[in-house]
Amino acid sequence: MGRGRVELKRIENKINRQVTFAKRRNGLLKKAYELSVLCDAEVALIVFSSRGKLYEFCSGPSMAKTLEKHQKCSYGALEASQPVYELTQSSYQEYLKLKTRVEVLQRSQRHLLGEDLDPLNTKELEQLEHQLEMSLKQIRSTKTQNMLDQLADLQNKEHMLIEANNALRRKLEESNGKHPLQQSWEAAGNSALYSRLPAQSEGFFQPLERNSTLEMGYNAAGSNEITLAAPSQNDNGFGPGWMLWI
Repeated sequence: MGRGRVELKRIENKINRQVTFAKRRNGLLKKAYELSVLCDAEVALIVFSSRGKLYEFCSGPSMAKTLEKHQKCSYGALEASQPVYELTQSSYQEYLKLKTRVEVLQRSQRHLLGEDLDPLNTKELEQLEHQLEMSLKQIRSTKTQNMLDQLADLQNKEHMLIEANNALRRKLEESNGKHPLQQSWEAAGNSALYSRLPAQSEGFFQPLERNSTLEMGYNAAGSNEITLAAPSQNDNGFGPGWMLWI
């Protein structure tokens, strides 16, 4: 009587399951060894039991080198082509997101400009109106703040100009206050200079004495010679101013 076909399902009996695992494990390892010898193939076999115990077979130098070779052959080409594909997919997804965002922004801009308002319902129009009011309020607030800042700057400049004007006025008043005093000093100096000069004698320059003999139309009759009055000397020893002593 031949062996019947075994139904492939989990063996419920624990002992039978362990016995079957041991038999088939040994047979699998034997087959792997035969394959490596007969076909000159590099075979690696790894088996874990239900309890986590490891059983392995490797026809190559070591299991690590065989696994490394398996990883290079299996996942090397996939990893080399996968970044390009993923980059293409991610770029396309990013493009679609940006395109949708641009369309939304353009539609919102047209709505803010008062265009393409027909598709909007009452609620959307109210939201648009509220958004415009908030924007207008923000713009007015910014404008007012800028005007206040400019006003403060102008007030500071005005204060600086007033201080500069006051300083110039004080300097001008000080210069005007010193000028009359300087004139008085100059007048006092001139008077002192004149007082040091020697006084001239009143008799140094004498007016010409009137002599009747020198008058035009003088008649010399009754006198044979012209007599001139002897010049008289002044008290200071000088003669008359019109005489020249030799």
